[in-house]
Amino acid sequence: MPDNQLGEFLRARRAGLRPRDVGMPDHGVRRVAGLRREEVAVLAGVNADYYTRLEQGRERHPSAQLLDALGRALRLDPDACAHLHQLAGTVPPVPLAPAAPDHVGPALRQLLDGCQGAPAFVINRALDILAANALARALYSPFDPADNLARMAFLDPAGRRFHTRWDHTAQAVVAHLRQAAGLEPDNPRLRGIVRELGEHSVEFTRLWNTHAVRGKTTDAKDFLHPDVGPLSLTHQAFDVRGAPGRQLIVYQADPATPSAEALTLLGSLHATAGRC
Repeated sequence: MPDNQLGEFLRARRAGLRPRDVGMPDHGVRRVAGLRREEVAVLAGVNADYYTRLEQGRERHPSAQLLDALGRALRLDPDACAHLHQLAGTVPPVPLAPAAPDHVGPALRQLLDGCQGAPAFVINRALDILAANALARALYSPFDPADNLARMAFLDPAGRRFHTRWDHTAQAVVAHLRQAAGLEPDNPRLRGIVRELGEHSVEFTRLWNTHAVRGKTTDAKDFLHPDVGPLSLTHQAFDVRGAPGRQLIVYQADPATPSAEALTLLGSLHATAGRC
C-alpha cells in the first residue's frame, strides 16, 4: 500500500474537531467522529473532490497556499502546520548532519556539571538521555534505567507515579516524537522507539494515531519524587549547535518555593548517598 502520511494526518486532525469547534452548525447523525470532508473543504475554500483526493493519497502535490488554508481550517498550531508542510514536501527538508555516535563531548559535559542547583541533561530526537548532571540523575532516580523519556513515561511502572499530570506528559511526549518523525522519517533510532512503544503501550498507540504535533515547550513540569515529595519545575530547551536534533534541557524551581527547597534537599540526599 502506498505511503500516505499526509492523508492520515489530515484525517486524524479532521476527526479531532467538532462542528461547534469551528463555528459550524451540527445537523444530523454523524457516522464517524469529527468534521466531514465537505466541511473541511468549505472552511478551507477548496473543492471537496480535490480535498477527498488529497486525503486518499490520489493528489500529492498541494500548493503551500492550500496547505496554509487547510491548517487554518483544521485549527492547527504553528508546530502542526509546519509538520503538515513537511509531509506534503512544500518546505525544504531540514539539513541533517551525518550520522554520528550518540556521545556528548567534554565541553558540553562541563556545561552540564556547571549547572549547580539545576537538573540538566541532553536528549536527541528519540528522547534518549545522552548525558545528565548529578541533580538530573537524582531527579530521575526512580526510573531503572533512566535512559529514554518516552520509554520512562509509558513503559516504566514509576512513570505514572512520578508524573503527576501523566496524561499531559504522555500527550507532550507523543507530539514531540510525531514532530521528530516528520523532520527525520528515516532515523532508525526514532523508528525503533516508536515501534517499541506501539508494541507495548495501548495508550501510546491511541495518542500516536491522533497525529498531534508539538515541539518542546516551556510548560511547567510537575513531579512526585519518592525522596522529597512534589516538585513543580519550569524548563528551558536549547538546541545544541553542530548537532541537529540534540537539545540541552535545564529544569529550575522558582526561588524561595517549596520546590526549590525540595530540589536542594534532593541534591544533598543523593550527594550523601554517593559518598557512602
